[in-house]
Amino acid sequence: MTIDDVLKIHSETKAEDWWQHKAGGWIYKTAQVSGDARVSGNARVSGNAWVYGNAQVYGNAWLSGNARVYGDAWGVSPLYIQGSEHSLTACKKGYIAIGCFEFTVKEWRKRYKQIGKDNGYSPAQIREYGRYLALFE
Repeated sequence: MTIDDVLKIHSETKAEDWWQHKAGGWIYKTAQVSGDARVSGNARVSGNAWVYGNAQVYGNAWLSGNARVYGDAWGVSPLYIQGSEHSLTACKKGYIAIGCFEFTVKEWRKRYKQIGKDNGYSPAQIREYGRYLALFE
């Protein structure tokens, strides 16, 4: 992907706002990528996103907003489910993020009902998220 290709997609930006990672991907000026991370292919990192550790962003991936990618890279795309209230993401190996909370699968199974109640989830939503957690297991 060339800078012209990036600018066709991100027409509100300028060429000088982007830099190309040594692996070929494009990084916007406000994003951060550490030396041991990899951004390659047609991947783009923008916003306040960070990529660090030995993480990899590749293919046609877009990482933006306040996203953080770090630690062990995934061999395949991690599980992501959009629930009725918040999304659930396998944010790192063995961990699930729901909204702004991040716990191990085992810890979620112990705490999800109370966390749901504390955050105004209905009984039906709490059951819904319990079923999603079972999928992650």
